[in-house]
Amino acid sequence: MLRITDDITIAERELDERFVRASGPGGQNVNKVSTAVELRFDVRHAGSLPIAVRDRLVRLAGRRITDEGVLVIRAERHRTQERNREDARARLVELVRAALVAPKRRIKTRPPAASRTRRIEGKKQRSNVKRLRSSKPSFD
Repeated sequence: MLRITDDITIAERELDERFVRASGPGGQNVNKVSTAVELRFDVRHAGSLPIAVRDRLVRLAGRRITDEGVLVIRAERHRTQERNREDARARLVELVRAALVAPKRRIKTRPPAASRTRRIEGKKQRSNVKRLRSSKPSFD
């Protein structure tokens, strides 16, 4: 069981781990041992998460989520399978905790009257400068 908060936990049966070969440098070991972990979590059908959290998690996951709604986290930073497994789970917990925080609603504001007046006055000055430049000079 993966504990997110005191109230929310993800059951082991909801997680699918696959061990694959890591890419990149690593010498002979990289071709022989499957140390990288691919953690899969079906967000759309996760009964352990509230609907609002699921929606935010899908948005936060970005391209790490498949068309079917499965979140895929690949961990291959470490040399051992166990540390990569812990890393993938920690990243999943971090992502779900970020999705738990509801964004603040934006309060619409209007610019103050003084700033609107300053803006209009600035436009009038600029207009006046351009008008003076384009007028034909008089040679009186």
